Amino acid sequence: DDPVHIEVAAQNCSLTGMGAYTGEITASQLKDLGVNWVILGHSERREGFGMAGEDSELVAKKTKMALSEGLKVMLCIGEKKEEREAGTTMDVCAEQLKPAAAMLSKEDWANVSIAYEPVWAIGTGLTATPEMAQETHASIRQWMSENVGADVAAAVQIQYGGSMKGANAAGLLGQTDIDGGLIGGASLKMDFFACINAVPEP
Repeated sequence: DDPVHIEVAAQNCSLTGMGAYTGEITASQLKDLGVNWVILGHSERREGFGMAGEDSELVAKKTKMALSEGLKVMLCIGEKKEEREAGTTMDVCAEQLKPAAAMLSKEDWANVSIAYEPVWAIGTGLTATPEMAQETHASIRQWMSENVGADVAAAVQIQYGGSMKGANAAGLLGQTDIDGGLIGGASLKMDFFACINAVPEP
């Protein structure tokens, strides 16, 4: 029988290691629970909700900490609606990636997936067209090639995370530089299976 390729991810972890940090969940605690992945830099955490948001420097430090404890990281980046309309999408994504590029080694990137999530498309029902998403993914891969290394850029998975659902998954996942989906709302519905079935054959 083929193995089931299912792993559990957390939606956040702390900047700290073990110690007197009441209420924080550390990367090592997640590992002890059998968690293999953590999502860091999600737009909601960057923005904050009743608290200060997390800047890209902090997200990069948390990424380095998580990797040092043996977790794999899904590193989220993406622009707001006004930034898309102003034509600064890639400027925003580059600024979010820069601290991670500075802190992580090439070896670290083997355990990082980038999730491009246009903030204006998260939970709104709006979705970037496959062509729009592919253009941004290709730009992200090019930036990685120029700033981290061509080998890392070729190998890194770049996932799309803006209202992917059964109706648009095939079009998005069929693009050259879209390697998967970071699926939120649709993952709680039967529609999620349509997303799975839309994955192209290898």
